[in-house]
Amino acid sequence: MTVKSYAAMQAGQALERYDYDAGPLDAEDVEVEVEYCGVCHSDLSMIDNEWGASTYPLVAGHEVIGRVVALGDSAKNKGLSLGQRVGIGWLAKSCQHCDACINGEQVNCQKGKVSTINNHGGFASSLRANWQWAIPLPEKLDVATAGPLLCGGITVFKPLLMHNVSVSSRVGVIGIGGLGHIAIKILRAIGAEVTAFSSSASKTQAILDMGADHVVNSRDPEALKALAGQFDLIISTVAVDLDWQPYFNALAPNGKFHTVGAVMKPFEVPAFSLITGDHAVTGSSTGSPGQLRKLLKLAGRANIAPTVEYFPMSKINDALDHLRAGKANYRIVLKADF
Repeated sequence: MTVKSYAAMQAGQALERYDYDAGPLDAEDVEVEVEYCGVCHSDLSMIDNEWGASTYPLVAGHEVIGRVVALGDSAKNKGLSLGQRVGIGWLAKSCQHCDACINGEQVNCQKGKVSTINNHGGFASSLRANWQWAIPLPEKLDVATAGPLLCGGITVFKPLLMHNVSVSSRVGVIGIGGLGHIAIKILRAIGAEVTAFSSSASKTQAILDMGADHVVNSRDPEALKALAGQFDLIISTVAVDLDWQPYFNALAPNGKFHTVGAVMKPFEVPAFSLITGDHAVTGSSTGSPGQLRKLLKLAGRANIAPTVEYFPMSKINDALDHLRAGKANYRIVLKADF
């Protein structure tokens, strides 16, 4: 079948209309008609080949909400049905048989992992993914805002699972943007005590309204110093280098500093920042199909919805320019209009 899409033909160029022949549907795959697709900074990184892993033409988009319109022969008995609404995030394929996949760590698959973008992503009329990466949407989930949960949401939800965050946990979030604001909403639903670290004083009331218990000016050294020894977990969502030592000092005994922001400069971590207090510095990528299902169930039950603004997909270059300029109201979602 012919898929209508918007693709980058070369690194950094504006996207162009690009129609391609998808070929036969693989036995393990599903075809999903796109209704909504979030726009993420990772899309820009792939479009611009910042990570050196892009091939062109490149169809980005990996926060997809849509309906199943075709099932491969081996996908027909896997719990999905025609017309069912599903979400597809960062990954489209994994081998299903290596040790990582068998252990439920499909994101670490070493034999057959393929990103959604490298499989032709969701800036399109439809896309394909292995059946296990087509995540069923709970009925109560708001489909128009759900797309960013499949990348930004799972990125900040996974550390909470890894570090056993509960209602008694004290958690700090550095950077209240596209990732950080979702982290606050999830943590509020869990019941943890949340402190937001923000450099924008003008955001204070909005951050409190999201569910943060405290907002700290990340540019105030004395305010950071006063938090020494408090946090069970600090999640950094920023992609810029900071003075990290005040945050290491803010960890409680056995506290963890966890980064999901792609900071390109190496972290400088003095040994005694880890030794004293039994601290650790950790990181993570996207989540497994099982973790994605848990997040969407929680979001449906607790009414967790990212803050988004909408563009028609035909205005995709305007949406990308809006994101590049730092003007996005937390997250951008495209409405398919082919």
